[in-house]
Amino acid sequence: MSLEITITEAIKAAMRSKDKVALDALRAVKSQLQLLKTENRDQEITSEQEISILQRLIKQRKDSITQFSAQGREDLSEVERAQMEVIERFLPAQLTEEELEVQVRMLIEQTGASSIKDLGKVMPLATKTLAGKSDGKSISEMVKKLLS
Repeated sequence: MSLEITITEAIKAAMRSKDKVALDALRAVKSQLQLLKTENRDQEITSEQEISILQRLIKQRKDSITQFSAQGREDLSEVERAQMEVIERFLPAQLTEEELEVQVRMLIEQTGASSIKDLGKVMPLATKTLAGKSDGKSISEMVKKLLS
């Protein structure tokens, strides 16, 4: 089932249960999917694009949480955190730190990277291979850690 259909069903469920936080988060996802569909009228939306949208929305929520917490607005921070949790349910299972390390080690071996200077070889492959399974920041930190 496509993400759009899944989100539509989840919106209906949130409306029935009167879950405003989930409804707002799901509508944001649906809005971004519709925007992508409009931009790419002649192309089918890929699962990588759908995952990218979800990750972008989660990153926006994380940034908002950081800003609201810095300003002492824990009420708004909690709303963003709850929305982030709703959106995360639609992402594939995320890798643990140990699993991420194993995957990155294999990619480093594949590329023949040996030092931090080879970061440019590993990162494009790592972000493509691990898309949806881990966020870019975690991937970058792990690659830097293992190449140092």
